[in-house]
Amino acid sequence: MNLQRPVVFYTPRSARFRRMVSFSAGGSSDNGRRWGSQTGRIFNSLRDRWKLPADFDPDAIQQNMNSFLLKAKTLIEEVAVPLIRPAQDKITKSEAELEAVIDQEEVFLDTELTIDRKTPHGVLSLDAVISIEQFGRLNGLTGQKMQKIFKSLAPQNIKNDGRSLVEYCCFRYISRDGSDFYHNLKDLAFQRLIFITMLAWEQPYLIDNNPHPSLDKYSLKGRLVGEDAFVRIAPAVPGVADVATAHHLFKALVGDQNGISFNLWTTYLSELFKVHEGRKTYQAGDNIKSDENILCIGSSRKRPVLKWEDNIAWPGNLTLTDKALYFEAIGLTGTKKSMRLDLTHENTHVEKSKVGPFSTKLFDSAVSVSCGSTSETWVLEFVDFAGETRRDAWHAFISEIISLYKFLRDFSPSDEDPMVHHVYGSHKGKKRAIKSMSNSIARIQSLQFIKKLNEDPLKLVQFTYLRNAPFGDVVLQTLALRFWGGPLITKFRVYDLEGNVSDLDGSVYLRRWMRGETWGASHAAAFWKGRKGGGVILGKNLVVGERSIVERASEICRERSRVVERTRATIVAATIEGIPSNIDLFKELMLPFVIIAEKINELRRWEEPQSTTAFLFFSYTIIFKNLLRYVLPTTLITISLLMLLLKSLKEQGRLGRSFGKVIIRDQAPSNTLQKIIGLKEAMASMENYLQHLNVALLKIRTILLAGQPEITTQVALVLLGGAFTLLVVPFKYILSFLLLDLFTRELEFRREMVIKFRTFVKEKWESIDATPVAILPYENNVSANTGIATKDLDRVVKSEKEQKDGNEIRVSLKSERSLEI
Repeated sequence: MNLQRPVVFYTPRSARFRRMVSFSAGGSSDNGRRWGSQTGRIFNSLRDRWKLPADFDPDAIQQNMNSFLLKAKTLIEEVAVPLIRPAQDKITKSEAELEAVIDQEEVFLDTELTIDRKTPHGVLSLDAVISIEQFGRLNGLTGQKMQKIFKSLAPQNIKNDGRSLVEYCCFRYISRDGSDFYHNLKDLAFQRLIFITMLAWEQPYLIDNNPHPSLDKYSLKGRLVGEDAFVRIAPAVPGVADVATAHHLFKALVGDQNGISFNLWTTYLSELFKVHEGRKTYQAGDNIKSDENILCIGSSRKRPVLKWEDNIAWPGNLTLTDKALYFEAIGLTGTKKSMRLDLTHENTHVEKSKVGPFSTKLFDSAVSVSCGSTSETWVLEFVDFAGETRRDAWHAFISEIISLYKFLRDFSPSDEDPMVHHVYGSHKGKKRAIKSMSNSIARIQSLQFIKKLNEDPLKLVQFTYLRNAPFGDVVLQTLALRFWGGPLITKFRVYDLEGNVSDLDGSVYLRRWMRGETWGASHAAAFWKGRKGGGVILGKNLVVGERSIVERASEICRERSRVVERTRATIVAATIEGIPSNIDLFKELMLPFVIIAEKINELRRWEEPQSTTAFLFFSYTIIFKNLLRYVLPTTLITISLLMLLLKSLKEQGRLGRSFGKVIIRDQAPSNTLQKIIGLKEAMASMENYLQHLNVALLKIRTILLAGQPEITTQVALVLLGGAFTLLVVPFKYILSFLLLDLFTRELEFRREMVIKFRTFVKEKWESIDATPVAILPYENNVSANTGIATKDLDRVVKSEKEQKDGNEIRVSLKSERSLEI
């Protein structure tokens, strides 16, 4: 028997989903023809025996009879198959087998298509028709009635928009459920319907201009949902995704693929539902407080959790609730008393860390959790031989709980605030925020189970992600409006409502609850002032044909995050490893300045007398015409015009794609020994450079602190003479003199004089002694008191001078020795 794909639909008369499978008549073409010929002979004989009307149509009767027999046979087989194979449902099928079974089924509608597919913008696609018709049934209406209602409610700009019609039918049914997690997600029928809705949103109109495609050929095999459709539809279903992190969830699910397949979609939702159902089976111990809900338990024989204390790792059971961490160490005598670490404290902090025996940092698989400066710090290692995914997931779990309570401290009204009772539903805001955090953790757990955690877990938990994301503070403000905002129950005076923020549906978040500093930011004020209404509003989170307030802020956050990620990508691409490669890159970047310096040296050496003469004439004209004040502005204007010119040429495509790229040669391949030798030579060169630099600094210290009075006097007289010259002689004459000196040093009549002057300066510099340096013996406990350390240093130096032990190190370049510390 050849199976075709079923259409899953939901009838308004029952509270459950049904599956109907279509078979070809008789199961094969031969049986179909035999059934048709036998039925035709029966109707012909009955027509001859009985006097039937002339307009009697035996083909219609035959078609209805075939349909009746089809449904009867389907029902019998659905009842008989479990009796023949009772253990079939217990067999765990692989993803490929499940997809093969699903792809063999064909979907059909048991009623006619009532919707008018022709619209001013095109013909509605089959995905859109199925979605509208099925959600129409869920709403107790037909697709045609849903279409008429939408046209009567929608604004003119979206009245004939097929995508908005799909949104309206879907959002209207989902808005009837006020739960934090949509429990119908366990049904494959509803999972399939949401998947078809995302396909319909992505492509609401036909592309091939086929007005009546065959419903029998409809299949989801090979169909993929894109990011925009997922980000728009998935967050509308409670618990499936958050608006702020939906694009990161899409990337985590997709990985290297181009979109989400139906098999991946159903697998994700099934695991997500299992996570929520599994939480109901957790049994809270005696040490867990009654007002806490268990979110995750980290205990496994193959992958234990270790708590490090004084270089000793204690295995145990780790329990995460919505307020704290609980750890029960397992010793030789059994389980020890449970320890609790509060995560709601203001100074709670978590970070990734490395652990290992004897204080060695060998294993990068731990997290460090601290609650204030006085409490104990927990170092928990999550053993996972497959990688760091497990540690990263737990790090995201703990970070999200910490970020949640920071969010509550900044945006939640106090429990004693009487205004909470004047805003409808605001008393449930804290529970909504905690449930949102719980759903985020559940999504990461489900991604772990299906091994699709292809994204950083910190980007999948919204409170942690928004704390560090650009424009994330405004998104948090919109979330506060979603959680605590609501219609006003009592009437207030006009001036009492000033400064409040409101949602599209009229929900109000009071000004007295705005304790966070982010409310006063200029970008936040501009966002709240620039809001626009529109679309069909079905709830805070569900707006047809228009984005909700959270979606608007999240989109701005997403765009700015992309700019930041793009910038970081360029920085990472420009960061290369290896000292020789970085030196080559530095040389390449400094090449323009090197060329300019070489050109100036050529002018200074009079290699081209005409160019040097022209340059000096131009320079002296600027100096003596008092045009020096225009040099810097003219330079800046020239640089800016050059930049704009390059920008224009690049936009026109006249510079080529490779313009502006820095190209360097890779280093020759080398073995480990060559790398060690090269590193040693580089360290030796660096040490030599630091020694000469330290000697120069010690010489300057000697001059300033009168270590050699004669040199100090001479340098002081030179500085006084220079200051007097700058006070008396105009600056343009001094500059012209320095320019003349610079361009005549290499000439024949001044060369000998320049050499004598340089020799004199070098001798004077070499005659200066370096400041003595005393090296104290190493001590384990170094005193933090600077005064005590200074007294110890003076006592050591004095003792060294008296005893003349040679511990005082004096460096003098007269003997051509260098200082080593």
